[in-house]
Amino acid sequence: MLLVDDILFSPVKGINWIFKKIHELAEEELAGEADRLRENLTELYMQLETGEITEEEFEQQETVLLDRLDALDEDEDFIGEGSMDEDEDEDEDEDEDEDEDEDEDEDEYEDEDEEK
Repeated sequence: MLLVDDILFSPVKGINWIFKKIHELAEEELAGEADRLRENLTELYMQLETGEITEEEFEQQETVLLDRLDALDEDEDFIGEGSMDEDEDEDEDEDEDEDEDEDEDEDEYEDEDEEK
């Protein structure tokens, strides 16, 4: 029966794997773009400090970079950055809760044995 289940669900598993890979690539691309924007902002601040650009040029360029960074943050929220990690964390939390429940059950049995 397991072989039949594996055969029937293999297309679904394959599609799920493809979507996970696409999701990971999208997250990596957004993270890389955000890093590049932050580097550009740092460079822009250095240019202002060294006097290579005027404050007006700085403000214009800074506004553009910050707007793009805000747009990326919104995109990351839309994609659900870290959603897969959160699912894994939830599973780990559930396992810990189950372990705690088992420990409590063992304590109850020990208390009952001591009373007898």
